[in-house]
Amino acid sequence: MFFYELHEGDDDLFADVLLVREEAMEPEAFFDLVQSIRRRIQDTFEQDTLIEAIAEELQSEHDFIFVSDDRLTAAVNVSRDEEGNFLADLAPDEPESTDYRGIFVDFDPSGRSNLPH
Repeated sequence: MFFYELHEGDDDLFADVLLVREEAMEPEAFFDLVQSIRRRIQDTFEQDTLIEAIAEELQSEHDFIFVSDDRLTAAVNVSRDEEGNFLADLAPDEPESTDYRGIFVDFDPSGRSNLPH
């Protein structure tokens, strides 16, 4: 098995997806393939992110396996603190409560806040 990764984002927020393939593909060939798919679909994709759209195309047309959250069997949160270790719920009872990809927050470690009181 050979593993490939796609990244998307900027300095503040990013996402990535993993892909698996039984046959090796040279990194330059993988890059060229991804770029050709990106150019073709960048203005028309319906998925949440461009990398997900590219990953789905790689899966359907080029013998890759897109390792999406839908494929997860188990997820475990691991922490040094005992109470931080748990088996994560892969099918939340309230999906609308987790309807986000990421949260960006300005944090001032000094404790001063510009938020209204």
